[in-house]
Amino acid sequence: MVYGCQLLKNFYPTTFILNPYATLNLELMILVTTFQLFLIIFIVTYLSVNMIYLIRIYPVKEELVAYPYISVCVPARNEERDVKKCVESLLNQDYPNFEVIVVDDNSNDNTPKIVSSMAEQYSNLIFIAGAQLASGWTGKPYALHQAYQRSRGQYLLFTDADLTYQSHALKTAVHTMVCKDLDLLTLMPAVIFGSFWERVVQPVIFGFIASLTNFRKVNSESHQSAMGFGAFLFFKKEAYQKIGGHLSVANEVLEDIMIAKKAKLNGLSILVADGKNLFSIRMYHSMREIWMGWRKNIFLAMKSSVFRASYYMAMVLCFLLTPYIVVMCNLWVGAGGVWVGISLLGLALTLATGLGLCHELGLEKKNVFLFPLGAILMVMIMFSSMLQTLLLRRTEWRGRIYEQ
Repeated sequence: MVYGCQLLKNFYPTTFILNPYATLNLELMILVTTFQLFLIIFIVTYLSVNMIYLIRIYPVKEELVAYPYISVCVPARNEERDVKKCVESLLNQDYPNFEVIVVDDNSNDNTPKIVSSMAEQYSNLIFIAGAQLASGWTGKPYALHQAYQRSRGQYLLFTDADLTYQSHALKTAVHTMVCKDLDLLTLMPAVIFGSFWERVVQPVIFGFIASLTNFRKVNSESHQSAMGFGAFLFFKKEAYQKIGGHLSVANEVLEDIMIAKKAKLNGLSILVADGKNLFSIRMYHSMREIWMGWRKNIFLAMKSSVFRASYYMAMVLCFLLTPYIVVMCNLWVGAGGVWVGISLLGLALTLATGLGLCHELGLEKKNVFLFPLGAILMVMIMFSSMLQTLLLRRTEWRGRIYEQ
């Protein structure tokens, strides 16, 4: 302590003479600045290494000897805004042998009317008016289970009604499945951002999800870690049946992750990859949609652990928000060029990582300065999700309440 004070006096003798309380402020800022830099370096190193193991799927030109029959299964509940564009993109695939099965999950908007009218125009589009939600089920797994019961394909693609597919998506996915001899292929989509709040919150949450997905482990046969993206779960039918299909995750809100875990535990071959070149999504259009959409499951994704959620909330804030605060505090207390420079280095590393995320998501570089606000809002959503799950013991989505 004495040595530290003497060292500080050598750097800032005037400050010590005029204000003895500056000693504590400077020592505190030195500790905070040092800790933050090491934390940022650790996170940046982890993220950089993790991205090395991210497999990207690109459109293929090679032809297969035979193309298996595919059943594309789409659940739709109150999707009148997006369902027509989604289904049309699926029907216009450059693939010779497939059907699209859309299950209306008791919508109270124009979704069933839109899809049923399309079914009259396309012979390979099957519209199912879904049954009332059965006891012990959540909505999406039940709708997909009904689609599976009507399916004829050797392969099953479970997807969402708010996606837009490139014409080569099915052919590329099948080529990947066959050439790599996979039982399950699950892909991350490209993301479209419209409103201001989408550009604030969504990139932070998508970056957070990607950082939690250890791509080396989830794609390793020797590791039990698994990840599934509900936007694109592509199964061999026999593999899907082997794990019990969606019946095995009937009451799960995070059915995509859980079904991938069951597949991994049953020894199925899985590939988790980047599918931005195949399809895209605009998940939510407003702050209310973002809040409600992520609140339903983000705490569940933390395994309903208060400690885990608190840890990740702290890490997100420390990485995206506090670097700005530390720089300002160092300037405020007059920490001097060395420590201001170190804090600026930490901020520069954070900004560089944010720019990398902007590049991955197709965002303008200037959006990186929105990420601190996005971090605050994400933490608020996670905290709200935690309260809803632990205190109210329920999850709410699309007009349904699921008791926990």
